[in-house]
Amino acid sequence: MGSFIVEGGIPLHGEITPSGNKNEALPVLAASVLATSPLEIRNIPFIGDIHTMIQILKGIGVHINNESDDVLRIDASKLNDQEPDQGLCEKIRASFLLAGPLLARRGHITLPRPGGDKIGRRRLDTHILALQHLGADVVISNSYHLTAPDGLKGAEIFLDEASVMATENALMAAAAADGDSVIYNAASEPHVQGLCHMLNAMGAKISGIGSNVLHIKSCVRMKGCEHRIMSDHIEIGSFIGLAAVTGGEISIHNVDPEHLRMIRLTFRRLGVETRLNGTTLTVPPSQKMEVQRDLDGAIPRIDDAPWPGFPADLTSIAVVTATQCKGTVLIHEKMFESRLFFTDALVSMGAQIVLCDPHRAVVSGPADLWGQELSSPDIRAGMALLIAALKAKGRSVIHNIRQIDRGYERIDLRLKNLGARLERVLV
Repeated sequence: MGSFIVEGGIPLHGEITPSGNKNEALPVLAASVLATSPLEIRNIPFIGDIHTMIQILKGIGVHINNESDDVLRIDASKLNDQEPDQGLCEKIRASFLLAGPLLARRGHITLPRPGGDKIGRRRLDTHILALQHLGADVVISNSYHLTAPDGLKGAEIFLDEASVMATENALMAAAAADGDSVIYNAASEPHVQGLCHMLNAMGAKISGIGSNVLHIKSCVRMKGCEHRIMSDHIEIGSFIGLAAVTGGEISIHNVDPEHLRMIRLTFRRLGVETRLNGTTLTVPPSQKMEVQRDLDGAIPRIDDAPWPGFPADLTSIAVVTATQCKGTVLIHEKMFESRLFFTDALVSMGAQIVLCDPHRAVVSGPADLWGQELSSPDIRAGMALLIAALKAKGRSVIHNIRQIDRGYERIDLRLKNLGARLERVLV
């Protein structure tokens, strides 16, 4: 286990390039087991969750070469009959993304209950129901045993919630099923779109990409391809918050403006302005940072929503940003009942936050923050606490930083290039 030692109070300045999208890379790696010939994945973020997924894939016979710093060459033509390693699967939630492709490829899979961030209940019902529509038999005990005795068959699937991972599992299974499928109430996040484009390059024909209705013309024998992971819009949003909170000027390169509309709008409501020049987004220094009240004068609300709404993974970043904004805002996290519990740590640093219930917090600012000893509870809260520590007066120590490493690649080195004073120490 490691910790960050942070000396705060220094505005960060400079240029940074976001890593590849974590939430696209994980399903893309899972989809690679569908291919019967080699494929190449570019712009892979080498973060903790990716390393775990790679080890899981190697255990079932997938041959993976690290061609360069961000390129993987993958050959899944000779899968073995082993079940994915239970201990590794229990570390990451994305391990359950193997359900769809392995069912399609070899007709069976046993998976434990997946791991991941402890941010509240994260149901798997939608995954299971979608796979059952496609012909899977499911037995649930302390693990999930799925079989497709007659093979997977194309079907019409209506998801009972617009779950990102369930949409991805259904997409991968349907792409290699026998017959065409339609998925209604599908998630449409950028990383879902990225998976669709890769599956199309592998031989499927998916239309409706970016909408909540996906039509899939299957390809029983999927081939290899080349695919590039898009930039991580969650990391970009984190860097916007980082620049605003520390008061510096940061230019973020290789952004996709289409994926930042609601993110930029939400930060603007907190008084954080950004400038876009082609694919470079700049956060100017020393901003006014005043919460914009609603037109009738009411206290505004920031809430997460399915795409194209504000991403739930940026809620923690919005909270820490709001602590430095003049005014009051209600943060409403609709999806996960434990995500906002990290606000206790911000309060200990001096933030003015009232946690109304598990889903809502009222934040008033600006507040002086002071260095504290902290622990990262999950990926996004960990990044929010790191931002707070970089703003705070004095010294902070952040423990359990493996959580941050699960989602942010070499974050300490990249922030030091912006002038951050932090050190990684092993405990």
